[in-house]
Amino acid sequence: MAQEDERNHRPPRGLHLAEKHVQKHLPNTPQMLKRLQEDGKVHVFNDRQTLFRVTEDLFEHGQFIGIVRGHERYGMYFDQAIGYRPDLKGNRLPLYFAEMKIIKGEYHVIPRTKPSKVI
Repeated sequence: MAQEDERNHRPPRGLHLAEKHVQKHLPNTPQMLKRLQEDGKVHVFNDRQTLFRVTEDLFEHGQFIGIVRGHERYGMYFDQAIGYRPDLKGNRLPLYFAEMKIIKGEYHVIPRTKPSKVI
């Protein structure tokens, strides 16, 4: 029960950044551009500084969303856009939500339109 109570609050410290996911959430990197071509849209932070600021905010204030597709998720909304979702038509949807996904002791942060749905 104590573990469940802990999850209802903040993400645990001591996790390692999953470096392989960072570049696909930054503007105009080869990984982001490849994903845009494959999926037709991507979720990117405004810049690297925003990604790291949002990461710290999630560690300090993020709330447990639930277990989604087998992984813990923490998230929070921001007052200002932290990123955008470009598509192949040139549209850019501003993003105000960020989510931290935890996989086997590693985390990565994703800007999103809203929290992942807990099924």
